[in-house]
Amino acid sequence: MSGAALGMEVVVVFFLALFLLHRYGDFRKQQRMVLFGTLLAWYLCFLIVFILPLDVSTTIYNQCKVDHKDHDLGPTLSPPPANHTVANSSVTPTKSDVTSCYKPWSYIPDGILPVFWRVVYWTSQCLTWLLLPFMQSYARSGGFSITGKIKTALIENAIYYGTYLLIFGSLLIYVAVHPELHLSWYELQTIGITAANTWGLFLLVLLMGYGLVEIPRSYWNASRHGHLLIKTYFKASKLMTEKADAEENLEDVMEEVRKVSESIKYNHPLRKYIDTILRKCPLDYQEKMGRNMDDYEDFDDKQNTYPSEKSLVKLHKQVIYAVQRHNRTRVQWQILLQQAIHLEDVAKNETSSTHQFVHSFPSSEPAGWFSRYVYTPSVEWYWECLLKRWFYRLLSVVLTLFSVAVVWSECTFFSTRPVLSLFAVFIQLAERDYNYLYIEMACFITIFFLCTCVYSTVFRIRVFNYYYLASHHQTDAYSLQFSGMLFCRLTPPLCLNFLGLIHMDSAISHQKKEPTAYTSIMGSMQVLYFIANGFYIYYPMLIVILTIATYFSLGTRCLNLLGFQQFMGDNEMTSDLIDEGKELIRREKRKRQRIEDGENRRREWKERYGNPREDFTARNRSSHEMKETSYSDSVASHTRQAKYSRSGSRAERDCIELLQDAEPLDFNADSLADDALDTESTRHAGGRYLSMSSSWNRIFDDV
Repeated sequence: MSGAALGMEVVVVFFLALFLLHRYGDFRKQQRMVLFGTLLAWYLCFLIVFILPLDVSTTIYNQCKVDHKDHDLGPTLSPPPANHTVANSSVTPTKSDVTSCYKPWSYIPDGILPVFWRVVYWTSQCLTWLLLPFMQSYARSGGFSITGKIKTALIENAIYYGTYLLIFGSLLIYVAVHPELHLSWYELQTIGITAANTWGLFLLVLLMGYGLVEIPRSYWNASRHGHLLIKTYFKASKLMTEKADAEENLEDVMEEVRKVSESIKYNHPLRKYIDTILRKCPLDYQEKMGRNMDDYEDFDDKQNTYPSEKSLVKLHKQVIYAVQRHNRTRVQWQILLQQAIHLEDVAKNETSSTHQFVHSFPSSEPAGWFSRYVYTPSVEWYWECLLKRWFYRLLSVVLTLFSVAVVWSECTFFSTRPVLSLFAVFIQLAERDYNYLYIEMACFITIFFLCTCVYSTVFRIRVFNYYYLASHHQTDAYSLQFSGMLFCRLTPPLCLNFLGLIHMDSAISHQKKEPTAYTSIMGSMQVLYFIANGFYIYYPMLIVILTIATYFSLGTRCLNLLGFQQFMGDNEMTSDLIDEGKELIRREKRKRQRIEDGENRRREWKERYGNPREDFTARNRSSHEMKETSYSDSVASHTRQAKYSRSGSRAERDCIELLQDAEPLDFNADSLADDALDTESTRHAGGRYLSMSSSWNRIFDDV
């Protein structure tokens, strides 16, 4: 089993990162380099989290061997007989016995982990500080050539890289003027690692303080169906406002594209840039602009009203952003609508006496074996209406206890005598019996909870509309790469903080113990004494203030005062938005009900009359289409005559208007779905943005 656990976790973590990237990104449309960079960043960070418990157990085993060797160098004892066992021996087994220092099942041979950590760490650092920022600016650029995109990315990152050089230079000067320190490659490497970890720890405490409170509270609120439904109404009102704003923004950008497209003709030198912009537009807009384009009209060189290439680059960037935002809000509205309908169904079924869960809009697809035999309507009722809330409450209580233990340990992990950190106490108790499985599970659960608090905050935070991780393949290239940068910067200080909590980092605990392979590549933090013995120890204590502020929702109240509507129960604006969202959901349900009724009537008609009258219906449809076509042509001819000719009597014009008003209307259930607040029927979800490329044969399609 030597090395088998390492190989197994390497494979499992890869598929975990691939699954998350598929959920948030789009494999079929986004650029390969964007997907590869994000996948590599997430994969390396998850790999550190999953492999670190194996490093801890291997280090404890190595420490056991060192203690055993030191004990053997002392007074020697006569070896017991060959047939002598520990149970029959009158001597109590000591730590030096071979039976108490056995090799763990997940033991990794010497020399593998240091090389492994060195490759993983430095690759992730190169990604987060060099490659991903450049790729982020490159993907967001509106340039039409590779050279133009590279130039834009270098200019945008000049200040970015200059800030890092300033911080590194300041630390370098500190070490240079310090009389007890001597500069070497080892010290320079340690300074760079310390600077990166210091920046990451600063952000880590902020994100963790929010997650430690918000994750348990979110599960507790999820158990309150009434509260969750009201909050969903609030989100629906805000999302509809954002959706309308995105549609209006898209209309404005498309109007500007239309004007530019009409001004620049087919043989203009800038026409190739216009064609590139048009390919990013939704399909219906492309068709409208194509119909209004006269390809046989030459441009006039004497006119100077043509846009410049720089303005086209700016317009290209606006099109990318507008299309992506429009598609994202449209998908999010459908998801939120499904959640609201489900919560309303739960509220209705709670008072059901039959204990059978009934959906307002049953799925049209046939039920699978799981729904027929396992998750039956009765089981669904007991889970949704009874058991789910108690499960969420129990989970919330367990997570709250974890959060309290983390806050306590963050404030006391520097105390080694006595040991006050709860996680250090648990690990040391297991270390006495060399229970490696318990050690690895305890380490994994602890670090997994810490990562959940931090990473979930990364997925939740939203910097206006520039950084926003949206599920169902709606995250743009900029946000994907930004999340990869944050993960690579937060994971190393998070792991060092975890090793400090369990007293496995000698730089903080000041104990003479075998260092882990992970801390060995970090170097001695004593090169920067004020950071190792000051910032790393006392700054995590601020997590107490952050958790208190999050518990009382001070940040939410501040945003609400600044004009950003937040969900607050005692606010009048919140009540108005809830009522508005409730009406929006009711209106969407009526539209969906009309569509479903139309489909049912159409299905019943087909089942009753479809087969015997199929041929007659086809003939009738074809003749009707021929009549309608000839009728439409006559109306169109009269319309063109009235439009382009001033002659003709008043009676003819009245006849034309009468024909236009009397144009037959085809009944279509989809037409009933039109609404003043929903303009989706006139807009398709088509269009590709700059970070999209050709299809990958629809692999990993979402259901």
